[in-house]
Amino acid sequence: MADFLGIHGTALAVREQRLQLLAANIANADTPHYKAQDLDFNGALNAALAAQRGGPLEQGNAISTAATNAHFLRPSSQPSLDGNTVDGDRENAAFAQASLEYRASLSFVEAKVRGMLTAITGQ
Repeated sequence: MADFLGIHGTALAVREQRLQLLAANIANADTPHYKAQDLDFNGALNAALAAQRGGPLEQGNAISTAATNAHFLRPSSQPSLDGNTVDGDRENAAFAQASLEYRASLSFVEAKVRGMLTAITGQ
């Protein structure tokens, strides 16, 4: 199935990992000493695709390992007095953009599956 979806299935999973990080940043906006995190999407995607070449059994592990290795602490332009580096406006904007990118990846996967179903049913 990974061969059928190509890069889109992996991209969807990596985008999901990034959305989870951004959601955690938003949820911890008032947590003292919380450091905002992000994910280097391109680096994680390339690492996951390279690791997946080892075989289909390693696919889920490859994605989570690549996402973990691509985490980084996002520097803050103005940290709060309690050491929290989450900027609410910046996080909301990043989450909105990441949501749109996730939806775009999901649309590619849906189109691939819809095309396969059309081929199978002969319609």
